[in-house]
Formats: sequence, structure tokens, C-alpha cells
Amino acid sequence: MQGEAALARLGDSAREATPYRGMVRTALGIVQEEGFLRLWQGVTPAIYRHVVYSGGRMVTYEHLREVVFRKNEDQHYPLWKSVIGGMFAGVVGQFLANPTDLVKVQMQMEGKRKLEGKPLRFRGVHHAFAKILAEGGIRGLWAGWVPNVQRAALVNMGDLTTYDTVKHYLVLNTTLEDNIMTHSLSSFCSGLVASILGTPADVIKSRIMNQPRDKQGRGLLYKSSTDCLIQAVQGEGFMSLYKGFLPSWLRMTPWSLVFWLTYEKIREMSGVNPF
Repeated sequence: MQGEAALARLGDSAREATPYRGMVRTALGIVQEEGFLRLWQGVTPAIYRHVVYSGGRMVTYEHLREVVFRKNEDQHYPLWKSVIGGMFAGVVGQFLANPTDLVKVQMQMEGKRKLEGKPLRFRGVHHAFAKILAEGGIRGLWAGWVPNVQRAALVNMGDLTTYDTVKHYLVLNTTLEDNIMTHSLSSFCSGLVASILGTPADVIKSRIMNQPRDKQGRGLLYKSSTDCLIQAVQGEGFMSLYKGFLPSWLRMTPWSLVFWLTYEKIREMSGVNPF
């Protein structure tokens, strides 16, 4: 969110005074100015989100792979089918989880509002849901859903598609077996690819979901995700789309590792075939 060029349209008073740059200085600034626990700001709606998001995307992807597209007779699953399945699974999961993601993003920006001397908007997760619902109705809970599902499609094309493809390539073409080593290598690759594909969409999504809005709930800075993309590149340069890539990758890689190892273990304990 730092250095957002579009804020200039709202006047100098809306410009942010950026007190820190980069991942480490940002983290230290949050700890020093807001407290250590603020690094977990928005964790509750994030958990709510993943209950819906991860459940939706995994069920959708596996249904597409096993029922709709199906593997070849040699058990090979073509890359193009995996790409389509991963993107569609991301769209379904994220659309269902958009209200929780909206609350998470807005709650995470409360620290920024506090530093700018602005009043805090929410007292907690349930108050945030209630306030957004009261101000924008049911439709308000799906504010920013278009860039959100676009991001999810790219992230899951990176995560699901890469994990599925790399894992089965290693099992079928190397001496590695379907074990924790194979799962770890596959999840590392999926976290990296997901970060590369998803960071630009994450920047756009966060800006659209957090932009100021009028009384009708319309954004004051961006008309669409395409408009946000154009303004970011024109005002801040192409690399502005990769702001936050390092913390995104450092978040995505261990998350992917924990998720896939846990998921594979749960399947094994449940007597279900490996993913």
C-alpha cells in the first residue's frame, strides 16, 4: 500500500507519510509503534477465510480432476487440465470467502489509520462485518470480488497446478516416492510460483478493497482492477506491482509447506489416496 500514486487525486491531506520502507523496517515499525501482537492483526478473519477458501478450492479442484477432466489411462494429468482446474478452483473458493477477506484486509489497515491520526473503524471482527453490512448491504461484503477472484485464479494456478504437476512428475520420473520429501519439494515450488503469479494481483486487490468509498459504496480512486493496474504502472512503474513480493513469498512458502504436508497426512490417516 505504500507510495500509492492514486491518493494524490484526493489532495495532499490524503497522501500518506510513509514512515518505513521494505519488509524488515515495516515489521520493526509495526512492533515499535503498535506492539508485537499487531503483526497478527486480522488473524481471526484470516482463519475464517481459510476455512471457506481452502475447503472450497480443494473440493472443486479434486472434483474437476477426478470427475470432470479425468486423468489419462497412464494416470498422467495434462498440464492444461491442471491449469484450468487450478484457476477455476481458486475462483470458486475466493468468491465464497470474499466477505472474510474484505474484513481481513480492512482490519489489517487499521494500524495505518492510527499512524495517520485517523479514527479506527472497527472494534473487532464481528463489528467489522456488521458495519460493512450496514453501510453497503450484502453487496458491500463482496466489494473488490473481481480483483480478488483474479488473484485467487493466478495464485491457485501457481499453487495447485504446480504442486500437482511437480509431485506427479517426481513420482513418475525419478526415484523419489510419494512421501514427505516429495511433498516438501513440491510445496516449495508451488509457494514460489504462486507468489510470482499472485503478487501483482494482490497489490491491485488490496488497493481496491481498501480505497475510500462514497455513500453509495463506489470507490473514489479506481473504477476497476484494470484502472488500478494502469494507474499503478503509470504512476509508480511496473515494479510497483511487485511491492511486497519478499514478504509474500516468505509467507506463501511456509504456508504452502504446512498446508500440503498436513493435507497429505490427513488423507493418509483417513485412508484416502494421496492427492
